[in-house]
Amino acid sequence: MNKKRALFHWSGGKDSAMALQRVIQNPEYSVERLLTTINESQNRVTMHGVRRDMIQKQAEQIGLPLSILSLPDSPEMDSYNRAMYNRMSELGKEGFTHAIFGDIYLEDLRDYRVNQMQKSGFRAVFSIWNEKPAELIQQFISEGFRAVAVCTSAEKLDKSFCGREIDESFIEDLPDEVDVCGENGEFHTFVYDGPIFKNPAPFKKGEIHYREYDSPGQPGETSGFWFCDLLAD
Repeated sequence: MNKKRALFHWSGGKDSAMALQRVIQNPEYSVERLLTTINESQNRVTMHGVRRDMIQKQAEQIGLPLSILSLPDSPEMDSYNRAMYNRMSELGKEGFTHAIFGDIYLEDLRDYRVNQMQKSGFRAVFSIWNEKPAELIQQFISEGFRAVAVCTSAEKLDKSFCGREIDESFIEDLPDEVDVCGENGEFHTFVYDGPIFKNPAPFKKGEIHYREYDSPGQPGETSGFWFCDLLAD
């Protein structure tokens, strides 16, 4: 059987890790590349501020090549879509046909990804779609994955959650209104070990700092986040 050549849209977090594990175990696909978006001025992942070299360390231990899509600070949606379209079109010319994502249940985000991938000739695949978050996070922990919270929403979680290990106590301490997988952006993680890793990705924790950003679609309003900086060890 000819396997479908796939690339994985890699965030570096726990949902990505679980979704990547699932698709690697699926004989239908051949996952051959990781793709991550980076803020070109800060040299950090656009979503949660993890340094580029830490994402590269993950890729090395996973054993997959890493492609970087560099973006300016706070790009307009049109420019983001255009940059992603151009990169995906380039990868399509290399023979890739499928793009894998780690989303769980946000329908509008899934529809957006499907539409954007179709424009560049790709089929979007969601390997952990509609799984129950409570079961998914328990599988993550029981299967030996290890991660730390690197970004937390200040509106949902206090500073103490940022930098914590994702374990049973972390999950138990989450407020009731927070999704246990952080699917609504309550927290983001960095995975440093697990079944898909040859060896742990070494790091040490740096400073925890607070930042505010303009709230999308809400002029004059801001949202605050705590960030835990991770440094190469």
